[in-house]
Amino acid sequence: MRRGPDGSYAPAAGALAASLERLPELASEPLPEVELVEFDPLLDSSDMRPEDWQRVADALAELLPGHAGAVVLHGTDTMAYTASALSFLLEGLDRPVVLTGSQIPLAEARNDARENLITALLLAHEALLSEVTVYMNGRLLRGNRCTKVSAFGFDAFDSPNLPPLAEVGVEVAWRERLLRPADERALRALRLRSVPVVALRLFPGITGSTLTQVLREPVRGLVLETYGSGNAPSRDTELLDALGEASARGVVIVNVTQCLRGAVNMDAYAAGRSLQAAGVVSGGDMTVEAALTKLTVLLSQESSYADVAALMAADLAGERTAET
Repeated sequence: MRRGPDGSYAPAAGALAASLERLPELASEPLPEVELVEFDPLLDSSDMRPEDWQRVADALAELLPGHAGAVVLHGTDTMAYTASALSFLLEGLDRPVVLTGSQIPLAEARNDARENLITALLLAHEALLSEVTVYMNGRLLRGNRCTKVSAFGFDAFDSPNLPPLAEVGVEVAWRERLLRPADERALRALRLRSVPVVALRLFPGITGSTLTQVLREPVRGLVLETYGSGNAPSRDTELLDALGEASARGVVIVNVTQCLRGAVNMDAYAAGRSLQAAGVVSGGDMTVEAALTKLTVLLSQESSYADVAALMAADLAGERTAET
């Protein structure tokens, strides 16, 4: 990012390469040799779409076999979505992919980009790691467990339902028990199709007719952000009927909680059981970002409704705690 004539930040081709040339750390040990790949066009992360997740996944699948790992520099606004998507798109990952960014661009004299970038490069050379992660402000988080929690602080991301994989201070303190093993399959990027998936946050007063409009054809999947442990209005039969009708015609509806911490348990309250009866699938403790990207990837694979529903309830890439 660089400031334009009006003072606002925008991506600038070649700006990163110029900034990297001014970083003496990149020419010294223990930093690995770096190959820079710049996409064209460059995007503000607010402009990212599923086809851009595919672009990044394809580049990683092509380049990773010849490298120890990769750092993906990404705007913070949608970084959690891209990190989650990559965790599901990259099959056979056996080395680190570290997404990082900053709240203040590297071009500014005072920034958080320098430390984030240098540490991410070191972590991407770490043999312990075999998954997609996000590094910001001294913490390495599983990519499909993180969410952006601050628009102003350097601690922009949190992983509410899983501790950091590592905390970086004078030393790197690893939580090795949390790390995922290398995937022994051949590395490839799964394909995304244009599948309409939406997310909807429940609110007091939402009506069945609103939900019916959201669930109209050609929608194939819905991430439903519910109250507490996975509850929704139970006295609104029109709302429940809309969910049931959509499930019956093959729309996969996944229940995730609006709460920052905790998990869906639709058995706990009658208000949750009514969603179960309507065919809604539990998202457990997945983030909205993980649920939406996972649903998009699964629906892109030409799987049946039953297969997608079952896989949404399973842990595929460390995105949810296994139910006991």
